[in-house]
Amino acid sequence: MRRTASLVLLAVAVFFTALSPLMRWYAFPRLAKIPPGQYQDMVMEAKPATLLNYGTMKAEQVPEVTIVQTLKGNVAASDRIEQSAGRDVVVWDTLSYVAGPDGKMVSEIPERYIFDAHSQEPVHATGESVDGDPVRREGIEYKWPFLTEKRDYAYFDAQTRTSAPIHYRGTRTFRGLEVYYFEQTVPWTKVALPKKMPVKGVTPQAVAKMGTTRWYTTKRMFWVEPVTGAPVNGQEIHKEELRGGDLLPGGRTVTAFAGHVKMRADYVDATVSLVKAQRTLVLLLTRYLPWGFLTLGAALLALSLHLEARSRRPRAAPARRPAPEPGGDAGGGGPARPL
Repeated sequence: MRRTASLVLLAVAVFFTALSPLMRWYAFPRLAKIPPGQYQDMVMEAKPATLLNYGTMKAEQVPEVTIVQTLKGNVAASDRIEQSAGRDVVVWDTLSYVAGPDGKMVSEIPERYIFDAHSQEPVHATGESVDGDPVRREGIEYKWPFLTEKRDYAYFDAQTRTSAPIHYRGTRTFRGLEVYYFEQTVPWTKVALPKKMPVKGVTPQAVAKMGTTRWYTTKRMFWVEPVTGAPVNGQEIHKEELRGGDLLPGGRTVTAFAGHVKMRADYVDATVSLVKAQRTLVLLLTRYLPWGFLTLGAALLALSLHLEARSRRPRAAPARRPAPEPGGDAGGGGPARPL
């Protein structure tokens, strides 16, 4: 009976021990994915800020500028691209909408971002674009990969349409979470004007004909929760200028926008709460279940070996009754009968 029990325990121990690496290296890449139909919005503010008045073509101090970023998963597009890509793909249609203190549009830039659902690596396909212009992304944008490492990553900048390293600057604590802090500085770079401008008739083509150019620089900062790869906080010290040409007589330079852009506090709170819940699910697949199954397998193996050892011990021989002495009591009853 003990040998049967030990064999059953051995089989179960092997099962859980084998399940441990499978959970980490097989199930995790297939279960931890960005959902294709995700919708998310984010509000950031610069208080105060400098903003160009297109009526006077002079920079003015304003109490605030608001940037609203919306992100919508395009399920139909991802299904179509998956057929040729051979892997799970997510397509995000995003919009960065900048509004002045009066709520009126300053600029808006749409993007289509196509990437691997698990690794967040870009997937190059028709439709990948920024402000309607085709691009070929290298590196990440918006989100870091699951199980983010303490190293630099290539980060795509939508303004310059190029990728550059974003540097790991250390581990910090943010709202009770251990996070990795990343920082990137984009030097002054000539960039395209948004195709949708706040002044009717002012287009990138018209401004280009006048010889006026747009320049941009930013210091980008992210606090990233490493298990999920989700930024729980983001800031930019951002500056844009228009330079020279007939639009700015005398070839002068004017600030189009400048400010320290920060996530609004209520969106930071909501993001932290969401990431904490998602973090538990990722840890379940990468740490809790794999190590739990391995520990359970080891315990069952030890119990199986213990039962097997006990089943192999020789059993003690039953005690033999001593032979009766001649003339003694053979039956343990009355006197012996004469023959």
